Amino acid sequence: MENNNNNKKLVSLLLMTYNCSENLKTTLKSIEMQDYTEIEVVVSDGKSSDGTLEILKEFSEKSKYHYDIVSEKDNGLYNALNKDINRANGDYLMVMNDQLLYRDAISKLVESIEKENSDGAHADLIYATDEKVVRLWRMGNGSIYSGWMPGHPTLMVKKEVYQKYGLYSEEYSSAADYEFMVRFLKDKTIKLSYVPRVLVRMYYGGTSTVSFGSYIKSLKEGHEALVENNVKGALLIDFLRTFRVCLQFINVSSIDKKWKDKGRK
Repeated sequence: MENNNNNKKLVSLLLMTYNCSENLKTTLKSIEMQDYTEIEVVVSDGKSSDGTLEILKEFSEKSKYHYDIVSEKDNGLYNALNKDINRANGDYLMVMNDQLLYRDAISKLVESIEKENSDGAHADLIYATDEKVVRLWRMGNGSIYSGWMPGHPTLMVKKEVYQKYGLYSEEYSSAADYEFMVRFLKDKTIKLSYVPRVLVRMYYGGTSTVSFGSYIKSLKEGHEALVENNVKGALLIDFLRTFRVCLQFINVSSIDKKWKDKGRK
């Protein structure tokens, strides 16, 4: 697939699907409403049997974007994601298994990267059910050494970042995204731009948010990721990360009201 002739960079949105028909339409509708013209949707499906493939086919046939869909057995979420990355043609890559909240979400991230000549960009996000905002994550800028991390569901990076730092480690079941970000952020040579706006809704109940036990598992794997990457002060970083997560549950009332007023489904 060749890039366009209007000098816009191609964005690859990476989807991993497996029996996720309940939320998939919402995700795909949010992609289709984007005002950015140069997008490809790269899908690795794990042989779904609940109508997921039929939904993907329906959207791909009517879409203004190119869909690349492969359905085959995989070895889990991060194995499927790595397959997507290897097939992606985009200049910029973004994992997209959630909901883009505004039609200019992709445009804003691309604009931020190009304006600041950075290696990637990220934004704010909410964790929400259809009825309620559970967590509000205001990212800001920071360092992994202070417990900060960009919200992975909002992260768009140049393909070269993967080429230089490698793919997601399939040794992790819930924190491979954190380990990947630690890997390229620890030496402070990668520059990320920040869009101070809530651009993504993450479906509450994901791999690391479904229960307290899941969060503990994710935190444990996160600690292992720090140690594996020779990051000093791992225990202190664990504490600071947990503190920052706790802050996400505070002061969600204003955005929760906006969410309800918009009647999002």
